[in-house]
Amino acid sequence: MRVLFIGGTGIISSACSALAVERGIELYLLTRGETLSRPAPPGAHLLRGDIRDLASARAAIGDREFDAVVQWLAFTPDHIEADLELFSGRVGQYVLISSASVYEKPPRDLPITEATPLVNPFWQYARDKIACEERARRAAEEAAFPVTIVRPAHTYDRTKLPIRGGYTMIDRMRRGEPGVIHGDGTSLWPVMHHTDFARAFVPLLGESRAIGEAYHITSDRLLTWNAIFEAVAAAAGTQLIAAHVPSDWIAEVEPGWGASLLGDKAHSMIFDNSKIRSLAPDVREQVRFEHGAEEALTWYDEDPARRVVDAEFDAVLDQLVALAAPRRAQAM
Repeated sequence: MRVLFIGGTGIISSACSALAVERGIELYLLTRGETLSRPAPPGAHLLRGDIRDLASARAAIGDREFDAVVQWLAFTPDHIEADLELFSGRVGQYVLISSASVYEKPPRDLPITEATPLVNPFWQYARDKIACEERARRAAEEAAFPVTIVRPAHTYDRTKLPIRGGYTMIDRMRRGEPGVIHGDGTSLWPVMHHTDFARAFVPLLGESRAIGEAYHITSDRLLTWNAIFEAVAAAAGTQLIAAHVPSDWIAEVEPGWGASLLGDKAHSMIFDNSKIRSLAPDVREQVRFEHGAEEALTWYDEDPARRVVDAEFDAVLDQLVALAAPRRAQAM
């Protein structure tokens, strides 16, 4: 099977690239360049080109046809338009990577299924992903374009833990400064190691039953945000001091972060994974988050250059801690 990944060295796609090659797929990656932390797997064919430049992408792809094309890098409908121009008539399956953030917020019914309405008034990123899905579906209806939609939830790897600020937040914990957690930290959230995602995703490639369908891929295990931060602190060799800050306060101070909270992470999200499991039975947590956090801290500590502290974001966290201080004092 010949498959093209548009991208392929990102957090999620890198694990899928490695597993696809391992399972004998003839994999091509259309990329402007590899990342040092996530190089392309041996055996993958690199096509140097820029998907945002149609002439560049055409030159890189040439006259190749593919059993499946996976679009990891579509964020607005015009990206879908470009793909329709590039791949119509030369692909057996077009897999659009969307996001589980597209589901309605706040959720009215749990668990979330693929039939849950797609509406997110809080986060532009999610609305753009919804628009991408709508354009792809229209192409499927009007031109029989063979679309499969995949909605990852919160997926991480050793280079990027599911906490805002990356090493900046870890550095605060190690210095004995509070880590900022939205709300009271008790909302439930699924986090998934990228290799666990890959085992669910790769079976969709070339699967005729997946054409015309949408699937979310998430973890069945649910953690509170307090537990997520506690696991990271333990992996960092320290204890968590938590500063709980209401999500709408965070939105006032840091609108971009606030939108991702109010439009996604502030809510308890429970997903029904039975649809993806019908095609990929091996959907389960093989890498527990506690181990994934240890893996990430090992990666950070192996190289001082990776332990980058964002002074501007650290100051934002100090501001939020100060806002939360009266609440903490009252609680005590």
